[in-house]
Amino acid sequence: MVTGRDDSHHHIGGPTEKCGVVGVALGGRDAARPLYYSLYALQHRGQESAGIVTHDGFQQHSHVQMGLVGDAFGADDLDGLKGEAGIGHVRYPTAGDVSKSCAQPFAVSFKSGSLGLAHNGNLVNADELRDELENFGHAFTSTGDTEVIAHDLARNLLEEDLVRAVKRTMERIHGSYALTIMHDETVLGVRDPEGNRPLCIGKVDDGYVLASESAAIDTLDGELVRDVKPGELVVLDPDGSGFDSYQLVERDNTAHCFFEHIYFARPDSVMNDTLVYEVRRGLGRKLWEENGVDTDVVMPVPDSGRAFASGYAEAAQEDDATVEFAEGLMKNRYVGRTFIMPTQDERERAVRLKLNPIKSTVEGKSVTLIDDSIVRGTTSNQLVQLLYDAGATEVHMRIGAPPIVAPCYMGINMATREELIASDKSVEEVRDTIDADSLGYLSIDSVAEVLEKSRADLCLGCVTGEYPYDIDGEETDRDVSRPVVGAEAPLSD
Repeated sequence: MVTGRDDSHHHIGGPTEKCGVVGVALGGRDAARPLYYSLYALQHRGQESAGIVTHDGFQQHSHVQMGLVGDAFGADDLDGLKGEAGIGHVRYPTAGDVSKSCAQPFAVSFKSGSLGLAHNGNLVNADELRDELENFGHAFTSTGDTEVIAHDLARNLLEEDLVRAVKRTMERIHGSYALTIMHDETVLGVRDPEGNRPLCIGKVDDGYVLASESAAIDTLDGELVRDVKPGELVVLDPDGSGFDSYQLVERDNTAHCFFEHIYFARPDSVMNDTLVYEVRRGLGRKLWEENGVDTDVVMPVPDSGRAFASGYAEAAQEDDATVEFAEGLMKNRYVGRTFIMPTQDERERAVRLKLNPIKSTVEGKSVTLIDDSIVRGTTSNQLVQLLYDAGATEVHMRIGAPPIVAPCYMGINMATREELIASDKSVEEVRDTIDADSLGYLSIDSVAEVLEKSRADLCLGCVTGEYPYDIDGEETDRDVSRPVVGAEAPLSD
């Protein structure tokens, strides 16, 4: 289950990130520093904790700390992480506590060897799996669902080889996951059968990389090979010479998270063979086609609105509109997550601290302001007021996603239904609440068209209220049911 969020977090007014995972297998050099650089490239996906687990062929080494990557690791920490293969993780909590006990990768030693596991996503049936495993004598040290996967996989490895053990665990867990796993010195990657969470394969000079986004591969001067397929297991050769692929589970339809392209992924990452930046520009062009308004200026909410605004302005100019693209809001990048805002007045002050209008761009002009999403609406209201205060004559809000009407259970820390402004308000009522002259969202069909996916192959739960997984109390958008847990006899430890 996902918790609510505070609008003070990373992107003002937007959902907070998921997690980032990476795994490398190299021939002839330690993996710690490439993993460290990769985690830096994935820092946008999680800022609460960072960790690396390596294996030197004899034993497993682990270093996991709360905080940003640069704070979590020193030179001595990296020097102590011996071995040419390893996995890494950056975390933003979506299930479990905000504490070191839930930081990852999760590492465990058991009779069949050592295991490290890094998880991006969220399981729907973690609680029932945990109850079953506790009945079998497994002791848990955290509240997160990653430890549940690790214990289940360790249990299966007592009776099965690596590939069969992973398949057996995949048949028992229900929800979204992209995993990098280290079993002794072997690194493997697994993507959930619906492909909800991203994972890709890259090649570097002396080995192979698994990562949540291709930007991490770019950081290592590597080359993107391809996305890991939904339901696929990829096993990297420990010497970095290649990898093996096993299609363990197949589904008729995928459930790719459309919000990866809207907001989460770095714009310089490639997902589904398409540069995320170009997808966002395409969404911006569609936004003009569906909801264009000819104003003097179109400007993004930095940074996530920039590519949308660029595509929107380009499409507008092709239609002979007089709109001009301009940067009208400047962002203070030194106001971080730790800024404390206990009162409404201070929360409003936070917007002033984070964003400042360029008066000459705004004063005396009609403005279109473009953002990726509206969650609670409080920040959008403050941004509109900020532009009016700077002298704008009109402020029109355009959003590069459909209205968010329901929470996410798949690994995004998004508000509850009661806190989502669009869950019980029409577009006109939301417009009235944020005090804009007009408001326009992108349609679901346009999102699917730009992503070149059918709606049946996307996870649209947050904008339809219907989910691709069997979640208690929620509607589904397909024929799906969670696995029956507890039907098996316990395995011996």
